[in-house]
Amino acid sequence: MRISDIQLLYDYNYWANQLILSKASELSAEQLTQATSHSFDTLLGTITHILDSEYVWRDIYLNKRFTSRLVDIEPFLTLESVKTYWQKEETAMRAYIDSLEDNDMDSLLRYEIPEGVAEKVLWHCLVHVVNHGTQHRSECAVMLTDFGHSPGSIDFTHFLNERAR
Repeated sequence: MRISDIQLLYDYNYWANQLILSKASELSAEQLTQATSHSFDTLLGTITHILDSEYVWRDIYLNKRFTSRLVDIEPFLTLESVKTYWQKEETAMRAYIDSLEDNDMDSLLRYEIPEGVAEKVLWHCLVHVVNHGTQHRSECAVMLTDFGHSPGSIDFTHFLNERAR
């Protein structure tokens, strides 16, 4: 895996996040916090979970240990608060990724978690963040569609086609 591949995946990741956030902005506060059958109960909860996971992984990359969840530090009571923080998080994550080189991709990331020490190949962790986001953005897309605000295609190929235009 090359760093340029990771950068492309993160470009996709933030493009897809923006589609979800844009459509979510069209909903009422009640719709954003309405209980659903999805894994994080509400649309706002699912969106916040995606942001929280990105934050946790970036913190692990930098500090080599799990320190805390973002949601334990920062209350996200509105979509606007999530969007504002996400702009900072995207900038920080892109800066971290831009600091990497191709030869870093196969390095082992050793990090402390409450259960002990974990070790994974760095590019696996970087791809995991994007894949994890894709899983939960898909749930968000279903919720948005149920509210009559479909984000449309959030496929990687659709992103590549738009990027090529």
